[in-house]
Amino acid sequence: MPDSAPFSGLRTPRPMRRGVVLLPSLFTVANLGMGWIAIQQTVLALQTLGTTGDPATMLDTAAKAIGWAILLDGLDGRIARMANATSAFGREFDSLADVISFGVAPALLAYVWGLRFLAVSPAVGLGLNRAAQIIVFLFVVAGAARLARFNIATNDSHPSNPGRPGKRYFVGMPIPGAAGGVAAVVHFFASPAFYFTTTNVSPTGAVLWLLFVLALASLMVSTWRFYSFKEIDLGRRHPYVFMVVLAALMAGLWFYSEVVLLAVVVLYVGSALTWRMTYYLHRWRRVQV
Repeated sequence: MPDSAPFSGLRTPRPMRRGVVLLPSLFTVANLGMGWIAIQQTVLALQTLGTTGDPATMLDTAAKAIGWAILLDGLDGRIARMANATSAFGREFDSLADVISFGVAPALLAYVWGLRFLAVSPAVGLGLNRAAQIIVFLFVVAGAARLARFNIATNDSHPSNPGRPGKRYFVGMPIPGAAGGVAAVVHFFASPAFYFTTTNVSPTGAVLWLLFVLALASLMVSTWRFYSFKEIDLGRRHPYVFMVVLAALMAGLWFYSEVVLLAVVVLYVGSALTWRMTYYLHRWRRVQV
């Protein structure tokens, strides 16, 4: 056998099929489509002002669309890693879609659901409307900044980069989590009496809602650490615990989606608060020593 003959036991890897490479981007397109549906339903609800339409159903549909967008956003990255189909284009495309689905869509939903159906005096309504426009704009800006920081931290592999806490955590609340906070509250209070009524209404609920949206914006640009769920290994041989938890979560979402989704948001933010308080406690103990 001549030396130039190839060794028959070695096989060159086959090029990846184009459909597999495009699969994560298709999930991103679906994520973007859910964001568009959320915006569309929110605008349609806004058009019911002064009519006999049902804005609560439309706004609830917008909240559900954001929830589906969160699920699709989690799947596209995981599928890309499992299929070894990650690319620079996919990362940038995903970030641009997230600005729409988790920045613009929940901001518009928060503004319309929390402010536009209040029956208050013109003076109070004008003040709340101005404050709401500022806060929801800050929500969009904070979300875009959060995505930009995440992209920089992902691309910069230098160990001194403070934006890389590891695979287990995110620095700052991820923008899908903040969007999920808005959607979960809207879904829980699908048609609260103090928003959808024509009688005299106290603006206290609107003020609390704006403070909540502002808190979500602040968490996105904070240095708090949030669990990333990237350590969950779907390829384990016996993922019994994960299967039981997933089954319980799916059953809860099917029968009690309003309560379960809101509880997930509260627990997620609460876990970050717990880790932050633990950090300050350890720091205080070191100072005392």
